[in-house]
Amino acid sequence: MIHIVKIGETLSSIAMNYRTSIGKLIQANSIHNPDVLYPGQKIIIPGLPSPHSIPYSIWISLSKRTLILYQNMIKRKVYPISIGKILDQTPTGDFIIVNREPNPGGPFGAMWLSLSKIHYGIHGTNDPSSIGKAVSAGCVRMYNEDVLELASFVPNGTAVYIRP
Repeated sequence: MIHIVKIGETLSSIAMNYRTSIGKLIQANSIHNPDVLYPGQKIIIPGLPSPHSIPYSIWISLSKRTLILYQNMIKRKVYPISIGKILDQTPTGDFIIVNREPNPGGPFGAMWLSLSKIHYGIHGTNDPSSIGKAVSAGCVRMYNEDVLELASFVPNGTAVYIRP
């Protein structure tokens, strides 16, 4: 997988977002000075496939509070979701699923799918009555059965597009 460096990013922030180490990034990219990155620079993220090689993509509409699963650009399923509350809004942008954890415990329900933005993910919930509302700390909540179904389809590396 290739990451394009954005303004303000550091090798440390990129490593955190993709849940990898600075050392692995340095090794995969033959970086001589880890303190020097420039916007537009291509960084190889080891261990993650290119989102373009995966037939699935996820599109999230914050205003409609829906998550749409596409397979080969064909809409396969629409799921209801919860989003971040006003003070903890769900970030918009283009992300990928970097890892997953079944049964993470607490309010995260039956599955956690980490996004390539530290502290954010798509997860289940222990409060199904919250679905459809703006109540999370910025994550995307789904019914447990829905997030388990979604996780059974999409591998790590799947593109996630979050739009207003």
